[in-house]
Amino acid sequence: RIKASGLKLRFCTNETQATREKFVKKLQGMGFDISVAEVTAPAPAACRILEERSLRPHLLVHNDLVPEFAEIDKANPNCVVIGDAAENFTYANLNEAFRVLIGMEKPILFSLGRGRYYKETDGLKLDVGAYMKALEYACDVQAEVVGKPAKAFFESALAEMGVPPEEVIMIGDDIVNDVGGAQRCGMRALQVRTGKYRPCDENHPYVKPDAYVNNLAEAVDILLQQL
Repeated sequence: RIKASGLKLRFCTNETQATREKFVKKLQGMGFDISVAEVTAPAPAACRILEERSLRPHLLVHNDLVPEFAEIDKANPNCVVIGDAAENFTYANLNEAFRVLIGMEKPILFSLGRGRYYKETDGLKLDVGAYMKALEYACDVQAEVVGKPAKAFFESALAEMGVPPEEVIMIGDDIVNDVGGAQRCGMRALQVRTGKYRPCDENHPYVKPDAYVNNLAEAVDILLQQL
C-alpha cells in the first residue's frame, strides 16, 4: 500500500544475525515485497567505515553474518566489530575480543547497534548492547555504534532515499533505537504497540513518539489519509 501510494520506503534494521540477502529472503517468504536494495543494515555500513579507515577487524558476530565481511582484510586485527552474536557470546569469545582491544594503545570498538534486548517467538533476548557495555567497561573505551540509533545510520537511509529528514516518518517498536534515534535526526517517529513494545515505554523519561499506533497497518492508514 505504501509503495502503491508513491511514497518512498526504506527498511532500516539492526539485524546482525544474517546477511541482508538471507534477511530479505526470510521476509519474502512471509509475503513481503522487499528487495536487498531497499534495506539499510549495520554490517554494510561498518564495512564502508573499515575500508575508509584502513581498519582490519576482529569479528565477534553471528556466523551467518560473516559473509558480509568477506571482502574485508581481517589479518592482524587493529579493531573489534561486535554484533548480535547470539550463541557465539561465550566467555572465551568475549575474552578474545577483550584481549585484542586491551592490547591496543588506542582501542577501537565498533558495535552493530546498541539495543538492550529484542523479542523472538520464545520471548525477550539480550541484545548486542549488553555485551558492548561489558567491553567498554573492561577496556575503558567508547564504542562507535553503527546502526540504530546512531545519527549516521539514519542519515545513510535518508541519503539513499534522497529525502530530507523533515519529510520522513520512522515507524518502529523500539522507543530508544527507532523513535529516539529518528527524532534526533530530525525525523518524526511513530511507535507501534507490537513487537518489543511494553506499556512502560509510554512513560519513557526522555523519548516521546509523535504518536502511538496499535500496529503497522494502522500507521499506514494514518499516513495514506494525509496524502
